[in-house]
Amino acid sequence: MTEPFLVARNIAKRFGALTALANVDLEIRSGEVLALLGDNGAGKSTFIKILAGAHPPSDGELVIEGSPVAFSSPKDAASSGIATIFQELALSENLSIAENVFLGRELKRSILGIPFLKRKEMRQRVDGLLKELDAHISDPEAPVGSLSGGQRQAVAICRALNLNARLVIMDEPTAALAVAETRKVLALTRRLAARGCAVVLISHNISEVFEVADRIVVFRRGRKVAERLAAETNHEEVVSLITGAHPDVRALEKPN
Repeated sequence: MTEPFLVARNIAKRFGALTALANVDLEIRSGEVLALLGDNGAGKSTFIKILAGAHPPSDGELVIEGSPVAFSSPKDAASSGIATIFQELALSENLSIAENVFLGRELKRSILGIPFLKRKEMRQRVDGLLKELDAHISDPEAPVGSLSGGQRQAVAICRALNLNARLVIMDEPTAALAVAETRKVLALTRRLAARGCAVVLISHNISEVFEVADRIVVFRRGRKVAERLAAETNHEEVVSLITGAHPDVRALEKPN
């Protein structure tokens, strides 16, 4: 069992009178794919926005490698090694793969006080990341607009790795992808974990979750209601946890 990269302790989030999250404790470990499951409104999105620095928690704390952290912006989270790849990838279709990967962090050199991009070094870096991920994209100079959905996911992952991300959060990465493209993205997810990254996967596709996840956590009504090793549970139990039919969940939700 690896030491956790990030520990969430007693995390709560309130929006006025609405409690979106309550008392969430969770460990996220390097080299592991953690699947975060739950119906719409279960609290998954709120939780990852806290991890990503988009929302501060109302209560509780985040601890990274033993040190408490407080994020006031996504930039703070990125500086701590957390990258979030949302379903809307936010890639610039008219720019090349390399330009997207380095967007806002371009390598530059100065000649007579005039900045120039280090295009060769940027291409080489991106080419190395693509090969490491076995992404099957031959030309880092290709425009992102010419890529398939799975290839665009690979570009987004490369950008996260180029930012030295140690925790990559993937929000519905296979949504709207064809079967072959889905297989590629699931393989990329496992390669990220094999590389030593901590990976949090949010998905509504339970079959895909069982293909790649090491551990499964279920949220329901703003609470973490279950945690299972993927190898020690099955589809039926996970569905019952999500829907609230499982005896453990019924016991948690039973009025006092």
